[in-house]
Amino acid sequence: QVQLVESGGGLVQAGGSLRLSCAASGRTFSSYPMGWFRQAPGKEREFVAAISWSGGRTYYADSVKGRFTISRDNAKNTVYLQMNSLKPENTAVYYCAARSGATATITSATATTTSYYDYWGQGIQVTVSS
Repeated sequence: QVQLVESGGGLVQAGGSLRLSCAASGRTFSSYPMGWFRQAPGKEREFVAAISWSGGRTYYADSVKGRFTISRDNAKNTVYLQMNSLKPENTAVYYCAARSGATATITSATATTTSYYDYWGQGIQVTVSS
């Protein structure tokens, strides 16, 4: 069983920055591809960013490229999402997700789909005011 706990959300003005963290339980965290998704009120959950188990490959939604950065620290069992130049349309609940399994690999095709991930955090609110 994997537990994911997000932190770092809150209220920020447009143009500001936040860094989300996702702390994971489990001894094999370092083998899990990880992702961030978000869901705004009345909308479907959408892909934001993903990272391979080693951190060597990253994937981003077009809407956040150049502004958001995903990273991980396997020694701390934590994945991060640095969000810069935030916009009001980035307001949403942000979710951390993990794909478990010793042979889990991530590709540009799988990274963006919610069904690829086995475990989800409870979500954390990010609100960007104009």
